[in-house]
Amino acid sequence: MPTALVTGAAGVMGARLTARLRKAGWQVRALVLPGDPLRSRVEALGCDVREGDVSDAATLTGICDGVDLVYHLAAVIISHDPTVFTRVNRDGTAYLVAEARRAGVPHFVYVSSASVVYPRRTRYAESKLEAESIVQASGLGYTIVRPTLVYEQGGGQELMMFLAYLRRFPLVPFIGAGRALKRPVWSEDIVDGLVRLAGAPVALGKTYNFSGAEAVSMLELAKLLLQYHDRPRPFLHLPVWLCRALAALLSLVMKRPPLTSSAIAGIVNDANLDPSQAMTDLGYAPLGVRAGFSRCFSSAAESAALSLRDSQLAKGQVR
Repeated sequence: MPTALVTGAAGVMGARLTARLRKAGWQVRALVLPGDPLRSRVEALGCDVREGDVSDAATLTGICDGVDLVYHLAAVIISHDPTVFTRVNRDGTAYLVAEARRAGVPHFVYVSSASVVYPRRTRYAESKLEAESIVQASGLGYTIVRPTLVYEQGGGQELMMFLAYLRRFPLVPFIGAGRALKRPVWSEDIVDGLVRLAGAPVALGKTYNFSGAEAVSMLELAKLLLQYHDRPRPFLHLPVWLCRALAALLSLVMKRPPLTSSAIAGIVNDANLDPSQAMTDLGYAPLGVRAGFSRCFSSAAESAALSLRDSQLAKGQVR
């Protein structure tokens, strides 16, 4: 059997990828953080579970020995300490690439981010772009994938943080006009695309956009999220310059400010990446956001509707 190494294997995406690879007949070496409480996700799949930290090169010794394919998913997406992005996302990738080169791994798949195309990149986006350059210059057979905004039932992290923000206010303060275009992507579509890279020589040396099939504006996305998880509510659009000034001020007086330049970048920058090359080369077939939300969140919408009706009944507003 061929062997794949999956870093970040205890995460939701990593565990799903591991399960799909095992089903496809791959042996999987799953890299998890030391003492990770979620390691049981992959232990149950019959994997070779190894503990290590990509930001600590000493813990990676031998991790790629006998490996045919590396999937490098491990990363930090959100942190109030910008040095973490450099240490984990950039340097951690460099350490893993060095180990993969030493072991002669034929194919290295790096999971990057759509944010690398932002005209004003965040520290996170810079770290991912620097890591892409490291992979491209490695001499390894590589593939880079750039997922857009990920969603699933109960996740992903950035989308759920956005939803929590939307639900916090009866009148939602919204950064800018909400015209930035995104292509939200269902997590299952990303996993399917990653599995399709296994044994696909056409993918070597390529960068693919793993995005959804449909572009929507941030304002449309906000309304869709509220439709499926809560109730419609009005928006108060704030000038972007004012939000940036406030974020800069808060960063001077707070260690964990409620508004950051990274959050603003995620709202105002387009991430409308075209997935057509992945569709042509790999048979990647993502859902549009409306079809995906209907599949993932319909139960949540029904629960919210029932809760609203129960509340109205209790108040005598409906019969």
